Formats: sequence, structure tokens, C-alpha cells
Amino acid sequence: MKPKVAFVCVHNSCRSQIAEALMKHFSRESIEAYSAGTTLKASINADAVAYVKELYGIDMEVSQYPKLLDDIPPVDYIVTMGCNVGCPVLPYSCEKEDWGLEDPTGTSEVEFKNTIHKIEIKVKAFIERTLKKDNM
Repeated sequence: MKPKVAFVCVHNSCRSQIAEALMKHFSRESIEAYSAGTTLKASINADAVAYVKELYGIDMEVSQYPKLLDDIPPVDYIVTMGCNVGCPVLPYSCEKEDWGLEDPTGTSEVEFKNTIHKIEIKVKAFIERTLKKDNM
């Protein structure tokens, strides 16, 4: 059974969407990745879509859309992105961590891509740690 992770942000429009896309990409689907928010924006952040497509060739608009916590299945891990959102109360227990990332919305291209790079590093470390634990 594949481990499941949810990346949670307030609007589920930027950092959590990037993390979902990169988790699917780098885990080669060995980890089920979801993203969700506590409230919603109408669409994924346009800069996030453009830069993730430029850097990784991933079109988030093809397979992703803003979702609420109730729209995703139960997960084994919850990662909050650093938007001062407390881990939500869910009807199941799971491991939780916070990545403490500032929202890059409205920043320069360099700052935005720097945040994407930080997410990539954290996603890769999460994959290594999680797959190692699940194989024990």
C-alpha cells in the first residue's frame, strides 16, 4: 500500500499545489500526493503554473485544481506549508510536519523560483525518509 501525503495551505493555490506536483513527479507515483486548503482560490497561482512548467515540464493545470480538506481521502502524512495554519483536526491519525515556507505570491521571479527549489529539496528528503521507513 502506497503512503499518502497531503500538502495543506490556506488557499491551496501555490505552495501546496507545487508540492503535490513535485511529489508526484519525483516519487514516480510511489507516494500518493494530494494538496488541499482551508479555503479556496478559484485557480492555481499563474506564476506557480508557469514556473513549474518551465523548470520541470509539469503542467499542473492538467491534473490539479484547488481542493478543500474534505475533498481528499484519508492520508498518512500532513505537511503544512508554513502559512500559520494549524494542523487540521481530521477523523484519523497521521504524522504531521510544517515546512515553514513563505508564500511567494507577488514576489520576484527569482524569489518565487527559490521557494520552488526549497519545496523540491523538502519533497526529495520526504520521499527518501518515507520510503525508507515504509520498507523497514
